[in-house]
Amino acid sequence: MAVDVSATVPERWPQPDGTAVSCREKLKMLEENHAELAQVMQDAFEDAVLMGVDEAAMRDILAGMVRQLRSPRRAG
Repeated sequence: MAVDVSATVPERWPQPDGTAVSCREKLKMLEENHAELAQVMQDAFEDAVLMGVDEAAMRDILAGMVRQLRSPRRAG
C-alpha cells in the first residue's frame, strides 16, 4: 500500500545554524529520500504486524533504529 507522506514532509529542512536548506536540488533529494524511507518503513511495519508482531513493539523497534543512526560528521 502506498504511503501518503505529503503531510509528514517538513515545511523546511533546518541546517545546524537554524537556517533552512534552500538549494532546489538538495530539497528535491531530501523529499525523495523522505518518501522512499516512509514507504520502506510502512512496508516493514505492515509485514511485522501481519506476522504477529505487536504494533507498539514494532514502533519501538523502528524508533530504536533511528536512535542508533551514526552521524557522518563524527569520526568512528
